[in-house]
Amino acid sequence: MMHPLNTPVRRCGAIAAAALIASVVIAGPVSAQSASIGADVVSRYVWRGLDFGESMSVQPGLTIALGGLEFGAWGSYSISASGAGANENDLWATYTHETASGASFAVGFTDYYFPGPRADKFRDKDAHTQEFSVAVSGTEAFPVSLYAGMLLDENEDGEAERPIYFEASVPFMAGDVEIGLHAGAVSSKSGFYATEGFALVNLGITGSAELPITDSFAPPVSVSYIVNPSDSESGNRAFLVFALSLSP
Repeated sequence: MMHPLNTPVRRCGAIAAAALIASVVIAGPVSAQSASIGADVVSRYVWRGLDFGESMSVQPGLTIALGGLEFGAWGSYSISASGAGANENDLWATYTHETASGASFAVGFTDYYFPGPRADKFRDKDAHTQEFSVAVSGTEAFPVSLYAGMLLDENEDGEAERPIYFEASVPFMAGDVEIGLHAGAVSSKSGFYATEGFALVNLGITGSAELPITDSFAPPVSVSYIVNPSDSESGNRAFLVFALSLSP
């Protein structure tokens, strides 16, 4: 969940990200670090208006924080064999700077790896796609968030593609439920997003709340209604997605 460079970066991006994670964990002072683990269970894995796997999925994550630097691993695995071709295992890193006003600015890198059955191996460049991203989160008085991510991808002819995904989102409360509205678009033609040019691909609303099971256990749950209104191969679809988040 949550990657303009040349082909050599595509080949070594995942290895470099893994080396960065290992070096910081080993070199950083233990007292300055924190870590978190968890997993989401989702009725469908819908990412930026695209359905991956057409199946319920389990999405584990591991995050390590060192000051404003966070890095970790995130994955999505279909519970159905027919959806396993969309399995995903990513390495990512972000650096966030928070201002005195409460706004924050973040830069990030993600290596997307798709370990489907009989797919390319981890060290094969064709199994990976990278993205560089920037994000801005507003203050409590103006809680608008903006995101832009540039993919480093190639089309079927081996030509470089650099589509940028833009998204704006805003939260508000409705009783005990937090509501989030978002809109996302792709800048240009992209095989990854299945677009032929600029396209609005991700409109949605999400309601989130805690599910009180016991006095000490109330995991977050959410329901999202998502529309991909584009005329792309994967567009003209709507999704209703349920998610349950589990963490210690």
